[in-house]
This record gives sequence, structure tokens and C-alpha cells, in this order.
Amino acid sequence: MDVIPTVADLRQRRLELTGPVALVPTMGALHEGHLALIRRAREIANHVIVSIFVNPTQFGPGEDLDRYPRTLDADLASCQELEVDLVFAPAIEQMYPADQVDTAIDVPALTTILEGAQRPGHFAGVCRVCAKLFNMTQPDVACFGQKDYQQLAVIDAMVRDLAMPVTIESVATVREPDGLALSSRNRYLGDEQRSHALGLIKALRQAKMLVEDEGETDPIAVEQAMTETMTAHRLDVDYAAVRHPQTLAELDIIEPSLTGGVVALVAARLGGVRLIDNMQLALD
Repeated sequence: MDVIPTVADLRQRRLELTGPVALVPTMGALHEGHLALIRRAREIANHVIVSIFVNPTQFGPGEDLDRYPRTLDADLASCQELEVDLVFAPAIEQMYPADQVDTAIDVPALTTILEGAQRPGHFAGVCRVCAKLFNMTQPDVACFGQKDYQQLAVIDAMVRDLAMPVTIESVATVREPDGLALSSRNRYLGDEQRSHALGLIKALRQAKMLVEDEGETDPIAVEQAMTETMTAHRLDVDYAAVRHPQTLAELDIIEPSLTGGVVALVAARLGGVRLIDNMQLALD
């Protein structure tokens, strides 16, 4: 495994790889969710490139950029164990040269709602860095986790609309035994906070029961039930939503047979930690 710090070196090494290449974009602090992405990349490609870069353009004012966990040595050990071919670990100057004029990429139908409404500018930063990484690594496929459902939808839309020659591979959310979705931010939670954080998965499971078992068709009723569950777990709710699984559009009525299922999405704050989760419901 080689660790590549510069774009020039990355492009040169990419030319030496033959056969399908998969990219796993990360911000480091790798956990089992990231490792699942790498394993899937290994299954579907001859070579795997992992990028490790804490992207400043997707953090807004007051967010946790400065304290976002940086564990490069441990991350490299994990990549080595999973036989990653190349790890691209650039300095910020490589990704955003000081003399470079900024470019904006947006998918407005998807980036102004839910996470986009809570974190203005977040998805512009995500789109920009992913477009850069796709151009730098020229992957045949890029692996993203379903845990960041809206991000996955945004990147997939960007790739399709701009005719980028890369296939987006979605990988199921990895959870702790108690259901908590794995996240690099989970390490900020104390024991008591962690028990409160289970309110997210409990809210999603309640939505699943209402839609699949009880046949609830009113999205407002399901959203209200999710909100109440999270509030009962002392979570400060940002949103609890039931949406179209592809467009993330609001629903007047839940009719899974017409939309190919629905997706429930939740976001909440616990102290200074912000957590998100989602669950697809009533899939065909």
C-alpha cells in the first residue's frame, strides 16, 4: 500500500493501475462503516483507492471542523489490513490551492432541504470535493454509505446530470448491536448521552412499524411520532421526515407501491454532537 500526498503523484500512480478501480472517499477517523465500504470496493474492483481528507468546505461556521477526529496512523493501519492499493492523504493546499478561483457545484432540488436547510453550504462543499476526487482519481466506481442518505442522493444526481464516468455504489448502514448507526462523531458521546442517542433508531423503527405493520398513510402522523420519540430521549430534534426515496420530495400520502417505498430521515443534537440516521420503509 502506498500513501500519496500530492495530486501529481496520485495521477501518475493511477495511470499504472489496470482494470476497474474503486474509490472510497473518507474524512478519516475510520470505523467499521468505512471498512464495509472498503470491503465492498475490494469485491467489485481490481484496485482500491481510499482518500483521507477532512474537507473544510463542507463545514459551516460554528461546526466541528477543528475538533473533527484525525487518526491518520490508525486509518492507514486499517487500510493496510484491507489491502488498499493507494491512500490519497493530501494537505489542504493540494485540494484548494491558494491561487485557485473557486468553483461551485449544486443540485438545488436536493441541497436546500433537510440537511441542506440545517447546514447551508454543506452540500456545495461535498459536491466540490467529490468532483475534485473523481477527477483526480478517475475511478470506475465510488462507494458511499447509505447512512448519509441525502449525501448519497446528491452525489448520484451530480454524477448522472454531469455525465461523470463513474458508477456510484451504495453500501448499507453499519450499526452497533443496539442499533446506533456508526459515525465518527459517536466518539464524542458519553455513556449517558449514548443511551439518549438511541432515540434516533427507535424513532425510525417506530416509523417502520407504523408504515409497514399498521398501514399508516399520513406522513405528518409518522413524522410527529418520530419527533415525540426523539424528544422523549432528550434529543433536540432538527427534523423527522418521511420522503420520496429518490427525490426526497415531501409526500401528501404514503403510498409505497407508487414510489418504490419511502425513506424516513432523522437528525438531532445531543449536547454539542449532531447525529443523523435514516431507514428505508416498505421497499418492494
